[in-house]
Amino acid sequence: MQKTFIKYTFIIMTAAILLILSIHFLFSLHSLESQQFNTFYTKTEQMIHTLENNRWELQLLNESLNEDYLTRARAAAYVLDNQNNGRMSVSQMRYLADLLNVDELHVIDENGIIVSASVAKYIGIDMADHKQTSAFLSILKSNDENAYLIQNAQPNAAENKIMQYVGVARKAQKGIVQVGFEPTRQLDAISRNTYDYIFSKFPTDVGEELFVVDTTTGAVLGHSNGLEKDFTAECYQLDHLRECDKGAYKKDNSGHLMYITTRFYGDVLLCTAYPRNILMQKLWKNIIPFLFYLIFIEAAVILLLNYLVKQNVINGIHHIIRNLYEITNGNLDTIVSVGGNNEFEKLSAGINTMVKSIVNLSNRISAIIEVSGIPLAAFEYERGVNRMFTTSGLRELLNLSDDRASQFYKYPYLFDQYIQRLTRVPIEGEEDIFQVNDSKYVRIHLSETSGGYLGIITDVTKDVLQKQQMQYENTHDPLTDLYKFEPFKRHAADILAKMHADKVCAIVMFDLDHFKTINDSFGHDAGDKYLQSFAEIMHTMPADHFLCARRSGDEFCMMLYNCGSRAELITYMDSFYESLNQSKVALSETETKVISASGGFAWTDNPQNDISDLLSYADEALYEVKRSTKGYYSEYKNICSTQ
Repeated sequence: MQKTFIKYTFIIMTAAILLILSIHFLFSLHSLESQQFNTFYTKTEQMIHTLENNRWELQLLNESLNEDYLTRARAAAYVLDNQNNGRMSVSQMRYLADLLNVDELHVIDENGIIVSASVAKYIGIDMADHKQTSAFLSILKSNDENAYLIQNAQPNAAENKIMQYVGVARKAQKGIVQVGFEPTRQLDAISRNTYDYIFSKFPTDVGEELFVVDTTTGAVLGHSNGLEKDFTAECYQLDHLRECDKGAYKKDNSGHLMYITTRFYGDVLLCTAYPRNILMQKLWKNIIPFLFYLIFIEAAVILLLNYLVKQNVINGIHHIIRNLYEITNGNLDTIVSVGGNNEFEKLSAGINTMVKSIVNLSNRISAIIEVSGIPLAAFEYERGVNRMFTTSGLRELLNLSDDRASQFYKYPYLFDQYIQRLTRVPIEGEEDIFQVNDSKYVRIHLSETSGGYLGIITDVTKDVLQKQQMQYENTHDPLTDLYKFEPFKRHAADILAKMHADKVCAIVMFDLDHFKTINDSFGHDAGDKYLQSFAEIMHTMPADHFLCARRSGDEFCMMLYNCGSRAELITYMDSFYESLNQSKVALSETETKVISASGGFAWTDNPQNDISDLLSYADEALYEVKRSTKGYYSEYKNICSTQ
């Protein structure tokens, strides 16, 4: 019971742990996804803030530098307008550029041709030949003497070099003075405003990706790992990314799931991708300690429950089981006494009452049977139990001594052996009647149970003896106690039919000599005595070879059987006649006579012969003797045998 209790407790608690673990798993997964989403949102807030600051700084820088560059361009125009010829050599132009702290200085005439420059190879360039330079021709077309153009940094026409140019109209003559700057500060500020730069400033977890997608074209504008990746997977496709504003799983190029979160910012979509397997690793790092914690709690609870159940339930049950074992083994005097709780006390009292009722029931049944006067006894035997239920009449019915009856009650297996031996062979013609001793017969009815049997025993001695007496009288001659002729024929026919191939048998017919003279001379009582004396000699013959009967009057018959040869038959016949010759019968106080009988026999080794034929053959041999010489026997010679 304790093992069963622990088993089911373990199953229930394990099921509860699995349920709690499943709920915790789902909750933790949702928490991790929410945490990832919140982390992404925080990062995008910082990204947007950084982008806004960098753009604002770039705008302020451009405004400040543009004003500074415009001032320097006008200063250069003023210097050049005050020159006599308005032109300078390359070295002079370079010197002036250094003074003005500009990288290049150009003078363009009214035809849009560079006529002076701090860089010699730029002299002679037609401003109209390139898109970058042609923009400044608008100053020549303007009538405003204060006209100017501040161009954004871009590759110049001559060397494809990133430069920022500022041009102003000359006041002394038609033309343009242009100064150029290498936009180091602007480029530095612009570089800080790129997505690659922004991504580099924000740490990412292992496997995490940050990227930006154009909401118009769907192109990936920036990626935390560079733009050399293949962006054909669904996790980079604009249509799929639009579904991830609350977080969703999409496949990468390898088919692995990525947890994608997105956020719109202007005309771009800020995105993060986090591998699901790494998310699961984080999840299991959280789940496994929680699992061990639950297992520890389960083990502690089971051990505690095991201790409490053992102390308060199991020990009491084991005590009751031991008492019940004693009771079932026949120790009905055992008293069950288990305390500790109300249930055990009630159970103990109930068991004691039940045992007492069983004992009383046996006594009541015995008393009822005794009052009824019926010679009957009942018993119940259960294998493996050290006590047997019986009624009081059993000992007398089975003719048991007091010591043996006590032994049977104490050791029921001995009674079982006794009953098995007794019921092994019923008396002839009966199925359930058995002989206890020479003068006692009982009928035993057994009913098998799973562990033993129930039995009822009744005394049928009187009935059996009466039946046997009636059968004996029906089959035996009352004067000689020999078989009557008809029963003899049936019995002899059965012996012949069952005779073995290596055996022989013979039928012998007898007729007492001078019987009529004895009857007439000495009276019927003497005749009866003569008959009885002959029968007594028949009774002395070996029962396993002789079957004897009185046919009628002074005629007798006999079967010799179970003999190995004709010679053995002759030996038995000679022995019989020798006994006859030695016997004398007192016919009166003064007269005795040796018994004389004539006999004829027919023998065979063939079990197929008919017993009536053998009787007839023996009868013929008998009368052959009586016609010739009396007082001896003769053999029938014409019978066919297998010998």
